[in-house]
Order: sequence, then C-alpha cells, then structure tokens
Amino acid sequence: MEWYELIFVLIDMRSFSNLWYWIGLAVLWSSVSHWVMGVPFDMITRARRHGGEAAADLAVLTRINANRMLFISRQAGIWVIAFTFFMLTLLTLLSVLYHVEFAQAVLLMFAPMVLVGYLTLRTAYRIEQENPEGDALIRRLMRHRFVVQLIGMLAIFVTSMFGMYQNFAYSG
Repeated sequence: MEWYELIFVLIDMRSFSNLWYWIGLAVLWSSVSHWVMGVPFDMITRARRHGGEAAADLAVLTRINANRMLFISRQAGIWVIAFTFFMLTLLTLLSVLYHVEFAQAVLLMFAPMVLVGYLTLRTAYRIEQENPEGDALIRRLMRHRFVVQLIGMLAIFVTSMFGMYQNFAYSG
C-alpha cells in the first residue's frame, strides 16, 4: 500500500479523522489564547509598547471584563458549576464506558476549557483584589495568557495522541 493510500484509509469522517474537528480545535485554542480575559492580545501588546492612552484603555476593558465575570460567578456560579460538571460527567461516561468517539472528541475540547475558565475567573478575582495598573496589569494578563497557552499545547498534544491511537486502532 502506498503512503497516500494509507493516509486516505486513515482519514474518514469519524471525529478524530475529520479535518473539521482539527480545524475547530485549532480555532478554539487560537481564540482562547488571543482573547485574554476578553481583551484582545494586540491591545495588551500596544499598551506595553506605547503606554498612555492604550494602557488606560487596557485597564478599563480589563476591569469591565473582570467585573462582568465576577458578577456572573457570584449570581449564577452554583448553576454554572453544576451544569459544567454534569456535562463533564456525561461526556466522561459516554467516552469511557460506551466508547462514543464523538463524546471523546468533545471531552478533549471541553475539559481543558473548564480549567481555562477557572484560571480566568481566578485572574479576574486577583485583578479585583489587587487592582493592578500599568505594567503590573500587563504582567498579570501575560502570565495568564502564558498558562492558557501551556494548557492549550498540552491539550492539543493529548488530543492528537489519542486521535492517532483511535485512527490506528480502529482503521480497518
């Protein structure tokens, strides 16, 4: 069997061998690492380079988003947590006990996002408590972005390894 035939045998329309799944995964992590607490990354870099009005705009937008996230968590946090863990449990059971590939694919996208959501909420709380300005705020947002990117790299690595295992184990 030629190499291109092997590739086309392995690429079918299941979740892990579907190109759209991988495009969706890339768009998900690209978007999450670009929008740091709802603030676009280019706004952070502009504030770091130029300061002044750009830094003031960054501080205002960060505070708006942090206050919005904290308001939602304080008003409906229990319900959001309950729904999140219900979905995690449902996806885990479908993935592990019933071997539903679609549930496995969604779980590998959803579970790391729960961790990112927690870290974002924690960062919003720290911003509310510490009230950082200027370089301190930029450092806080950059640190948050760095951790989110680490989670994203690990999640993409685990997803690709599991996806390759699925494709090799069930191709044929």
